[in-house]
Formats: sequence, C-alpha cells, structure tokens
Amino acid sequence: MIKLAISPCPNDTFAFYGLLHGKTSFTEAIDVRYADIEELNRLCLADETDFCKISFGLFPHIHQRYRLLEAGSALGFGCGPLVVARNPKGDLAGARIAVPGSHTTAKLLLDLYTQRDYTPVEMVFDRIMPACEKGEIDAGLIIHESRFTFQDHGLCRIVDLGEWWEKLSGHPIPLGGIVAHQRVDEATRAAFDTALRESIDYAWRNQTEVVPFMRAHAQEMERAVMEQHVALYVNEYTRALGENGRDAVANLVKRARELDPNSF
Repeated sequence: MIKLAISPCPNDTFAFYGLLHGKTSFTEAIDVRYADIEELNRLCLADETDFCKISFGLFPHIHQRYRLLEAGSALGFGCGPLVVARNPKGDLAGARIAVPGSHTTAKLLLDLYTQRDYTPVEMVFDRIMPACEKGEIDAGLIIHESRFTFQDHGLCRIVDLGEWWEKLSGHPIPLGGIVAHQRVDEATRAAFDTALRESIDYAWRNQTEVVPFMRAHAQEMERAVMEQHVALYVNEYTRALGENGRDAVANLVKRARELDPNSF
C-alpha cells in the first residue's frame, strides 16, 4: 500500500480528489494522512511516507532522498506569504514574529528578507492571526487562506513576501511540492505522477463534485474562500512544473544555501 501525506487545504484536496476516489489510471491502494504543513515536513524528514507534500523550504535538506514530482506543486505569482501586524508601520528588525514552522517556505522567505534579524515564534498556521490580534507577538507570518481573511482580525499587511520574491528573482514563488521517497520504484513514481495530473484535470472538469470533499477537510471555511484558495494555488505549475517551475525551485535552494551554507 502506498503511504501518502498531504494537507487538508483546498488546493491539495482539490488536486488529489480524483486520485483518491478512483478517477485516474493509478490502481494501487493508497493510505492517506492529512496534516498541517510543518507536520508534513517532519514526516518527510523522518522518512515516514512514500509520497508527501512538503514546503520547498525543506527541499534543500531532503533532496538526496526524495524526488520532486512534476505534478502537484504550488507555485505562482501573487500568492506568497504575508507578514501582518496590528500596527501598519511595524518594524520587523528584532521583532517577535510568529511563523508556521521552521521548515516552511514562508519562514525561509522571511529569513531571506530580514537576513534573520528577528525572533521566530513557531505556531500552527491557524493560531497566528489570533495571536497577532491579541498582541501576543509583534507580527505574524501568514499562509494559505489567511491572506484572504487577515483584515477581519484587525491586522495590516506589513510586507508581501511573494511580491518581494518576484521582484528579486523574476520567478514565481515556489511554495510547496509533492516528493517521492527514493524507496519508491521509478515505475510507481511515474504512474503516480501521471495519475496526479489526471486527478487535477478531473477536478477542474468536475468542480461541483469536488466541493464536499474540500469542505469536509477545510472544516468551517466558506465556499467562496475555498474557491479563491484553489484559483490562487492550483494553476499551470500544479499540473506540470516545467522548466520555469524547476528553475524557480533551484533559485530558492541556491539562495537558501547562500544564506546558511553550513546547513546543507
């Protein structure tokens, strides 16, 4: 049985719906686990899954044991993490900033932006905005659907790290991807990759059918927010990374190694 770990976020449940419901060419049984992105990163580090959604911030640490699939990634323009705070003129230098995990791409981008001149406070991503609102931390690094709802918490955008990355690199921002462990044979990996692309195509053709599955995992998220999430994070790079997508990942890895050459 194939062990798969993905997030419960709408972009993953949308993309994997067909694969998990017998709508593709993949015939092996799949044991799926849903987890927050930082937990997924830890599962990957511990070699506990065959296929796993990871932050590209983790990729420099695991690339020797895992292969990046062509399908399933989240890249794009205008979809990056935001730094938010109650004070619109918040100074990030030396600030206590809540981050959604030490291996997330969001934290790596914040490290690159600030050159690590801040104090990270790790939190599950859906705790960050309430903590900001209550003044428990100076600022928060938010991801996923939080970029659509932060103003509801009385918060202001300090910096859009996606916009910053795009201007710096000229590439789409690589947020997360699907990797296969080296123990998975090449034929199975290729078949899974193909089926994931089929699954994405199926979801786009049958969006109404997929909505209940997304809602079941996104819990109380409104349908409009789910649809915004999918529209932003499921795009041509999700179906196939292509040369431009892989170049974006390589650029991020290069800058991570320049920031901390002793970590890789």
